Amino acid sequence: MAAAAGDLCGAVAGAAAEARFISSAKGKGLFATKNIRKGETVFVERPVVSSQFLWNALYNYRACDHCLRALETAEENAQRLLGKSSLVLPHPEQCSIRKDLHQQCPRCQVMYCSAECRQAALEQYHQVLCLGPSRDDPTHPLNKLQEAWRNMHYPPETSSIMLMARMVATVKQAKDKEWWIKAFSQFCNKTANEEEEIVHKLLGDKFKGQLELLRLLFTEALYDEHLSRWFTPEGFRSLFALVGTNGQGIGTSSLSQWVHACDVLDLPMLQREELDAFIDQLYKDIEKESGEFLNCEGSGLYVLQSCCNHSCIPNAETSFPENNFLLHLTALEDIEAGEEICISYLDCCQRERSRHSRNKILRENYLFTCSCPKCLAQADDADVTSDEEEEGEGETDDAELEDEMTDV
Repeated sequence: MAAAAGDLCGAVAGAAAEARFISSAKGKGLFATKNIRKGETVFVERPVVSSQFLWNALYNYRACDHCLRALETAEENAQRLLGKSSLVLPHPEQCSIRKDLHQQCPRCQVMYCSAECRQAALEQYHQVLCLGPSRDDPTHPLNKLQEAWRNMHYPPETSSIMLMARMVATVKQAKDKEWWIKAFSQFCNKTANEEEEIVHKLLGDKFKGQLELLRLLFTEALYDEHLSRWFTPEGFRSLFALVGTNGQGIGTSSLSQWVHACDVLDLPMLQREELDAFIDQLYKDIEKESGEFLNCEGSGLYVLQSCCNHSCIPNAETSFPENNFLLHLTALEDIEAGEEICISYLDCCQRERSRHSRNKILRENYLFTCSCPKCLAQADDADVTSDEEEEGEGETDDAELEDEMTDV
């Protein structure tokens, strides 16, 4: 969802784009400041705040608690996903994981990929959130909050209550609290689009009970006078909507990074064919054993990326090639100076669904109806959902509840 107006947008050094106001309905958009070639990196951005998903630890996904960099080697990653401890990967030198640099919080044993990440977390939010000896105490307010979230929000996760917790902790620790409050105010946090009367599906009447439970636990764990509005029923709804509509998914994988490094190795033809065949078979075997849940995942708030509006035919995409939370925006086609840069809020499969299905997802999750060229060209199509959605229409209310709690 395009971010609200504010002077923090466009603050990424060296970016080939800038945020500009479009209209009161669309807010801001991101526009190229020069001609950009297909495949060119438009910018690289660090999140204002980010967090791993809570289910990562339960599935033994080990990652830096600050930047989400994978902590296991590519070989360990493959062994775990395959359930085969004897697996040996060729070209181990292509794995960039440096275990000698890993550090942990001496009080709560949370792991970091480096001293720099440990210090950055400590300075921004970890002093407030460190559980110390209470890490395994189920009665601690933060543990109660996390357990309640896990019981409401099952994998595949798309948001985290801990992203909101880190926002609060950041303000509580900050010397200049107003600067951080202003930083977070850059993100759109409407719970409904007044013009189209679209209510965020997680904030409808049937979720009031769960949201109120989360709010009470959130207040018990983190209340701060400077942020008292965030803890009111309406303020909490707005904070929830901010994370739900602006949170950018993050995925990191030491195995994936090893594969990319192997792809550019200069090898004799026979060795190249053998390596490619090994990797192809490895992924097939992993899919049988672990499905598609391959990455360490989380979400973050990115000021400039959040200014990107949606298109069902995007001209740019986000990725995380550095195996951490640094977001790369890359052009999918040539973009001229002054042209708007759009990403897709839908995945590849969702973009292939009918116009009605696509807009149903966008209305419920991002509070708008798409008017991109593809949607306009299909405006006269019948308002019917795609086949894959029709197959699920007979689910019970409980099943729908679970699905919708998952699709923040």
